[in-house]
Amino acid sequence: MAKEYRTIEEVAGPLMLVQQVVDVKYDELGEIELPSGEIRRCKVLEVNGTDALVQLFESSLGINVEKSKVRFLGKGLELAVSPDVLGRVFDGMGHPIDGGPEIIPTRMLDINGQPMNPAARDYPNEFIQTGVSAIDGLNTLVRGQKLPIFTGSGLPHAQLAAQIARQAKVRDGSGKFAVVFAAMGITFEEADYFVSDFRRTGAIDRTVMFMNLANDPAIERISTPRMALTAAEYLAFELDMHVLVIMTDITYYAEALREVSAARKEVPGRRGYPGYLYTDLATMYERAGRQEGKDGSITLVPILTMPDDDKTHPIPDLTGYITEGQIVLSRELYRKGIRPPIDVMPSLSRLKDKGIGEGKTRADHANTMNQLFAAYSRGKDAKELQVILGEDALSEVDRIYAAFADAFESEYISQGFETDRTIVETLTTGWKLLSMLPRTELKRVKDVFIDQYYGKD
Repeated sequence: MAKEYRTIEEVAGPLMLVQQVVDVKYDELGEIELPSGEIRRCKVLEVNGTDALVQLFESSLGINVEKSKVRFLGKGLELAVSPDVLGRVFDGMGHPIDGGPEIIPTRMLDINGQPMNPAARDYPNEFIQTGVSAIDGLNTLVRGQKLPIFTGSGLPHAQLAAQIARQAKVRDGSGKFAVVFAAMGITFEEADYFVSDFRRTGAIDRTVMFMNLANDPAIERISTPRMALTAAEYLAFELDMHVLVIMTDITYYAEALREVSAARKEVPGRRGYPGYLYTDLATMYERAGRQEGKDGSITLVPILTMPDDDKTHPIPDLTGYITEGQIVLSRELYRKGIRPPIDVMPSLSRLKDKGIGEGKTRADHANTMNQLFAAYSRGKDAKELQVILGEDALSEVDRIYAAFADAFESEYISQGFETDRTIVETLTTGWKLLSMLPRTELKRVKDVFIDQYYGKD
């Protein structure tokens, strides 16, 4: 029986100070029993001698300091896991919200997980097909990689996230594939969109969803991604599944972290975020990867909204240091009607070279990727010159490049949110566009590939 304390000293917003406690530990769960019998949950944020500072999960409204009781449960937050979690929708604390039964757990896992031994990490080198040409063809996602999507307010990152969750697969079909989807601080409308879209397409059957809404407590928002990663670790390393974890929106997670930090009166860092923001993000992101001797893997795609479209903001800035590249959405392409509006020039996948080529995608992949990048870059330069000097000032070759840039955006990048392209279809589209250029301009492609694919349908 847990010991009960009637020594609540004060309640300040979401924080509560409990005095004269014994053997209480950091991150331990607690329960507050109100005189009415209502139970509210809390978590230990700080222990100083016999004083414990706890954070409430629910509102502090109506707590009677003198008559309420507190008991600590001797454990941290845990998630009930079993193979039955697939196809289910949970709240940010791991409770089912889809009308289904409670999960009968095969295990209870601490949501903070176990750090992966760096020596046991296996190098990511297997291609994951998302069905999105701008990712598969140019910024390839590799199994075990961390590849964030940098977006801006009002851009269609939700549709892109749902598309990747629906379409992603390991190309050779080996192993079981699952998606863990974590939403933090989103509106009810967005949550309903994700759930209904996954149900409509049948993707829900291989998906575990954790939904934290904008009106849920900040402390729950901090737990949501850790719940998702705990479920992913179970599926990947105990059930040998290839797991894709999609998180949206990391910015709301960081805002919740700042809110809790401010309530604790910690010294703020850049833009008011806590000084440990980098460490906190790293403890989450680094739970993705592959382990030697294990068939399963965790691939992580966190989505974050850049405040004011600012790449130097602390959240995208620090995320860029920890992860292996980024996919950037462009407001300019969005205005042009390009869907998805992926800006391939600032986008980068640092592991793409490991996941493409003979036996993984196709032998010509690396050559065509480099040539498409080069041609699109020159085409954009030609279009800028055209705006300043007029079309007549361009050489014949520059006019071809300008036309190539337009066709590249409308045919290669823009495919809509319902089209699922195989890697062969993506490469074929790339060759169709490269065939617009004179053969002598294909300086980054081997002659053997030009002979095989140039000008062919």
